[in-house]
Amino acid sequence: MIALVFLATVINYLDRQTLSVAAPVLREQFHMSNQEYSRVVFAFLLAYTISNGFSGGLLDRLGTRVGYAICVAVWSAAAMMHALAAGPLFLAASRFLLGIGEAGNWPAGVKVVAEWFPERERALASGIFNSGSSVGAIIAPPLVAWIILNSGWRAAFLLVGLSGAAWLLVWWPTYHVPEAAKDEIPLPPVSSLRLFRTKFVWSFKLSKIFLDPVWYFYIFWFPEYLKNARHFSMASIGKYGWIPFMVSGIGNLLGGWSCGLLIKRGWPVTLARKTTVTFFAALMLSAIPAVLVDDVRLSIGWLSVAMAGYTGALAITLSFPSDVFPKNLVGSVWGLASMGAGFGGMVFTLITGWVVDHYSYVPVFIGFGILPLISATIIWTMVGPLTKKAGLAALASPAHAQT
Repeated sequence: MIALVFLATVINYLDRQTLSVAAPVLREQFHMSNQEYSRVVFAFLLAYTISNGFSGGLLDRLGTRVGYAICVAVWSAAAMMHALAAGPLFLAASRFLLGIGEAGNWPAGVKVVAEWFPERERALASGIFNSGSSVGAIIAPPLVAWIILNSGWRAAFLLVGLSGAAWLLVWWPTYHVPEAAKDEIPLPPVSSLRLFRTKFVWSFKLSKIFLDPVWYFYIFWFPEYLKNARHFSMASIGKYGWIPFMVSGIGNLLGGWSCGLLIKRGWPVTLARKTTVTFFAALMLSAIPAVLVDDVRLSIGWLSVAMAGYTGALAITLSFPSDVFPKNLVGSVWGLASMGAGFGGMVFTLITGWVVDHYSYVPVFIGFGILPLISATIIWTMVGPLTKKAGLAALASPAHAQT
């Protein structure tokens, strides 16, 4: 079951990264500046933010099997739609639809983990499925670059989009909820507004405003950085652009494994989760030397460490909702919290485009090196205990939750 979620996440990132790899070609063909390109990325993040607000609730109501299938079908259709683009406006519209569908992947993944894995294994299971994002990002540069060089950028969007249809043919007859998960007595339906008012949800959302935009910067701007700041050709981007994403895949597994190890050794869940998140957030400071060194090999090495820091932190935070809330609410909780990721991504993407146009990549990398430490501080000081007792108390009295 976790392999299916892993594969869906690989496809999710292949669809997402196709634009990043094709960006140098598309920007030249459509005469887009950094700010114009940032607006196309913004369209995706706007839709992603909106969809996070309802996709988790949709999955909780329809069930994992049906809800996940709808999300994959929508984003696969949107990916293929990019092939019809004749300018930045249509490209932005395609990105918007892609964001609507792709936001459902992580609430669905969190639900699968909650349904199939016990508490001590959830961080590692989350790391395994989320490593699909790294694998997709690894495959994308060489694969998409090869397709573009041989068949053009329209074929790249079309062929990558078709992979989602193949996944649906396997998912639909395969996925089921285990009997053990059915034995848990679910809470009655809870409105999104009531969940949003709990201290856990809004503080977790706030932490994601400063954590997830770092990853959006890497996936949407890294090929551009290699081309414009390090003077890579399209062939060179395809040859070397996958390396940091390969290392980030190790971060997923290391984050989940290290957190699970502390829990097995007797650490309280809350302390184990927050300590390991902070460690991996600190690794993201590596973005600062990455932009300052002259040797491009060292730059890619430092960026690899920074990306592994992000994926390690994310693997751990993916288990937060199932630590606090029952299985029938974790999709809604993750979706609402991830609205912070989309909001932060939109704001910092527009800032990135402006700063790069007017200054350089240096202040951008420095900023994205520091932001994760702000997120870790919020997790320590505002996100309360990661226990079911805290979640039930939050729902019983939202105004005084987790005090």
